[in-house]
Amino acid sequence: MNWDGLICFLGTADLQKTHEFYSETLGLKLHKDQGACRIYEIRPGAYVGFCVHHPVKSGPGTLITLLAADVDEVFSSFTRAGVDIETQPALNHEFGIYHFYAHDPNGYRLEVQRFV
Repeated sequence: MNWDGLICFLGTADLQKTHEFYSETLGLKLHKDQGACRIYEIRPGAYVGFCVHHPVKSGPGTLITLLAADVDEVFSSFTRAGVDIETQPALNHEFGIYHFYAHDPNGYRLEVQRFV
């Protein structure tokens, strides 16, 4: 099978606040506004979407991981923007990654990482 891409859909109670975070804070391009859903392009073929008709389930099992070459720069950018940061950047020897955790306005846990 040859897949054309991936969209991960999550719920939101506040589409505008979510839009501001993902488009302005994270700098993601709004790929499609469907009214009740907005889809953001991470890179060609990779998308995350938020819909008001889906429930927000931001428990410990939900994790959005974004890959970045410069984790420290993203951390600094998040800090300047007042993003809810959970941990400082750190090396995780078990998984061979350098990463940190934060939260989006919906309470979803975000991980920013690079492979080492």
